[in-house]
Amino acid sequence: MSFTLNSKKIAAALLATTLVMSLSACSSWDKRSRNTAIGAGAGAIGGAVLTDGSALGTLGGAAVGGIIGHQVGK
Repeated sequence: MSFTLNSKKIAAALLATTLVMSLSACSSWDKRSRNTAIGAGAGAIGGAVLTDGSALGTLGGAAVGGIIGHQVGK
């Protein structure tokens, strides 16, 4: 079994990891802001996975996830 990582996959993983880890600083945010950030993080991870690490897929997933997270509980 051979594991190969290209720069797109590494960049997508680093972006998603950074976004998720930065959520720990969100304890003083209101519920809507926190849901937006969580949605964006989940969307970025989902977009990266579904598009095999494409930067455009990662950003698109983050945008869609952020919108959905913002609308949850409205």
